[in-house]
Amino acid sequence: MAHLPDSERQLEEDAAQLQRLGYAQELLRGMGGFSNFAVSFSIISILTGAVTLYGHGLRFGGPMVMGVGWPLVAVMTLTVAASLAQLASSFPTAGALYHWAAMLGGPRVGFFTAWLNTLGQFAITAGIDYGLAEFLADMLGWPRERMSVLPLYAGILLSHAVLNHVGVRVVAWLNDFSAWYHVGGVVVLIGALALFAPKQDAAFLMTRFSSETPLYAYGFLIGLLQAQWTFTGYDASAHVSEETKDPTRNAPWGIFLSVAVSAVAGYLLLGAVTLAIQDLPTTAAAANPFLHVLTQGLGPALGGALVWVAIGAMWFCGLSSVTSNSRMLFAFARDNGLPASKWLASVSPRFRSPAVAVWVSVAGSGLVALWSEAYAAMVALSTLALYASYALPVWVGLRARRSGTWSHRGPWDLGRASSWVNVVALVWCGVVMVLFVLPPNQLAGYTFAGALGLLGLYWALVQRHSFTGPKVTLLRPPEAAATSAAPSSPSSG
Repeated sequence: MAHLPDSERQLEEDAAQLQRLGYAQELLRGMGGFSNFAVSFSIISILTGAVTLYGHGLRFGGPMVMGVGWPLVAVMTLTVAASLAQLASSFPTAGALYHWAAMLGGPRVGFFTAWLNTLGQFAITAGIDYGLAEFLADMLGWPRERMSVLPLYAGILLSHAVLNHVGVRVVAWLNDFSAWYHVGGVVVLIGALALFAPKQDAAFLMTRFSSETPLYAYGFLIGLLQAQWTFTGYDASAHVSEETKDPTRNAPWGIFLSVAVSAVAGYLLLGAVTLAIQDLPTTAAAANPFLHVLTQGLGPALGGALVWVAIGAMWFCGLSSVTSNSRMLFAFARDNGLPASKWLASVSPRFRSPAVAVWVSVAGSGLVALWSEAYAAMVALSTLALYASYALPVWVGLRARRSGTWSHRGPWDLGRASSWVNVVALVWCGVVMVLFVLPPNQLAGYTFAGALGLLGLYWALVQRHSFTGPKVTLLRPPEAAATSAAPSSPSSG
């Protein structure tokens, strides 16, 4: 290995590291640090979440949701991202959250983490692509009725499935392009609004307004769904660890920086859009408040053109979401955690992609859109399920670090700040779990509770005695852990 070029030597080291975690290198490892960041940055996609839910935030909490709510959610989310990044640096596998939870907390915790993450990823892809379909319907002059929107939604899902199946290298390139596209799109939107749109004073961002409830504090809290749903999916950087070079460094930085960069860029974007509002009640009452602000402030031609820029970003966001979702399914199936696991864990020999997992991911997202007619319910469900799946590995990681079970950590480490950062992250996840089951998101809450009940039965009746989790676990004495960390024959999937 000493005589190999640096790039080949790094690939050998990454494959050996993955083997020590119990798995053979099957997926194509071609992503660099920027590509890894780009996957999560594209799924966060401030031109998707902040835009498709702009009307939700404005109607429930008004400009203050943008001026105060966004930075509040961003800072709290950074504690969650930092906690997950620390885990990703120690255990860089495609299973990510599921693997961390199972290795540090046992098969049961891993099982629930995996299923919650899977449900959340189905719902987040549905939210992204259905929101895109609604924007397309608006721009094409079609009615927003489901019978008009669903065919658009199906076509978008199909495009994402085909590309993820046949074009691993193309998808990686598109993710890189997507990151620059998002940055460029935000700069163009902010620049156009700053130069050409009428502007309110900065104090307008502190305006308290709600057209949905007479109790403003409640409306403000419900309006935070706009920001919190935007800040989901950044675990994607961990899910593509097995396709990333030097993942112990690149995957954690991808998680953390995707949130940090999105926080700053999103605040600037929302500030520019909100300060361009001319009539607040009229804007809040519009069918598409974001479209209304741009067309009123910049004119139909320029405003409409910039909405098309946002629509392009939404398409990239959905593409990255399917990539992340399929890798999670692949990793969970590789450990026999799903029905038809052998089938789901197969890798296309021609395209080096988890092809079956890709199509199942898209089918699951299609079912979520059929489940609910309310767009807010889709995004609330994805937020609930994903943050539950974030909290579980952070919780068992905190316990394992305090007990000494998790003693060897990766190069991306929080050091002495670990405990308090983890505790703040867990408290915030708890807040999220409470907020987004309250009216008008009861359907998401009932569905989430029902899913937990069914998963509990499935675990107790089917998987309790058969599911063992990842190949390597740290839940044993240090001597045994050291022995198990170097299996004699790595899994071939």
